[in-house]
Amino acid sequence: MQFMLLIHGDELAMMENTKVDSSGMSPEYAAYNEAMAKAGVVRGGERLRPTATATKVSIRDGKTELLDGPYADTKEQFGGYYLIDVDSMDDAVAWAARCPAAQFGTIEVRPIWQTR
Repeated sequence: MQFMLLIHGDELAMMENTKVDSSGMSPEYAAYNEAMAKAGVVRGGERLRPTATATKVSIRDGKTELLDGPYADTKEQFGGYYLIDVDSMDDAVAWAARCPAAQFGTIEVRPIWQTR
């Protein structure tokens, strides 16, 4: 089964508290990524740029509306994701609990809607 691990957290706190190397990755994330790769569960994933670089798109009365970010005053922002393939929700939750961001924010675990 495929699951998305959606990383939510306080963007400013995460940037201030995360030490990165020259590649832009923290040692904790490097180890987490390596563990997922060795286990053969990761299918994709990326870190997102800050919300200040986002644009919100909506259609109202047939017109496209754009709003440059950040566009919502929230405590947590969507900061990245992993797409994993594991046997069960319990396995997905176990991987989410190992994600370094879980200590600062929330990892939302959502099953992928299989259409085939």
